[in-house]
Amino acid sequence: MDHRARLLQGLAVEERRLEVGGVGTTVLEAGDGPPLVLLHGGIECGGIYWAPVISRLGQHHQLIVPDAPGLGESDPVEQLDLATFSDWMTALLRLTCEEPPILVAHSLLGTLAARFAGSHGELLRQLVIYAAPGVGPYRMPIGLRVVAIRVAVHPSEPNMERFERWAFADLDRVRRQNPDWIDAFTTYTRGRARVPHVKRTMRQLVATGTKQVRERIDVPTTMVWGAQDRIVPVDLAKAASARLGWPLQVIDDAGHVPHIEQPDAFLEVITRTRS
Repeated sequence: MDHRARLLQGLAVEERRLEVGGVGTTVLEAGDGPPLVLLHGGIECGGIYWAPVISRLGQHHQLIVPDAPGLGESDPVEQLDLATFSDWMTALLRLTCEEPPILVAHSLLGTLAARFAGSHGELLRQLVIYAAPGVGPYRMPIGLRVVAIRVAVHPSEPNMERFERWAFADLDRVRRQNPDWIDAFTTYTRGRARVPHVKRTMRQLVATGTKQVRERIDVPTTMVWGAQDRIVPVDLAKAASARLGWPLQVIDDAGHVPHIEQPDAFLEVITRTRS
């Protein structure tokens, strides 16, 4: 069994290949009900890292979990800028959702999703901005920048572990909780990080996804953050909440990826934020 299949093992999920705005896009679908789109952050593996919460969210929603262009198993585009992302996102929503969905958008792609909501709000029912640097004036920590460059140049097992220790509040605890899944996740992500177009897409995302969102957003918006997020510190979200009036839900004992580190708490928060 390959590493991607290991990540989905035991889940009632269908993997489909769709033509989305001219881009071959891999999409995971599960469940039934009001549509909910889970958009991954700037990570080489794409949307498959939502696997720990897919089954339970699928009990109440039609889930749409795409790999963004150039990441996971989706085809690359020449430049993943805001215009290209918006065209792709518009096509995805029109193709997969019969009504405006809730969009949960993580990290670097959360910034692009927020900007998309500013110009395409009619396509969304609700926006959940999840640990996205663009909610304020973001400066990447120097230690993280060094680690990210090392992973980009040489995605070895030690370099990937260095990055994961930035992403998780307690990587060792996560490994103890589900060692087989974490091994498959790390190995699959490391393999995708070696692909030239994935490397290019990641560079583009860092450049666009760290810029502050200036667009006015009229869609009902909530923010979700890990209390121990070292990649995008929660203080950035607290300042944005005070400035913009967006509710902020903080998940204790979690870093940048609470849906992996604290899936029960993440699901409870998402349940509370649904309008």
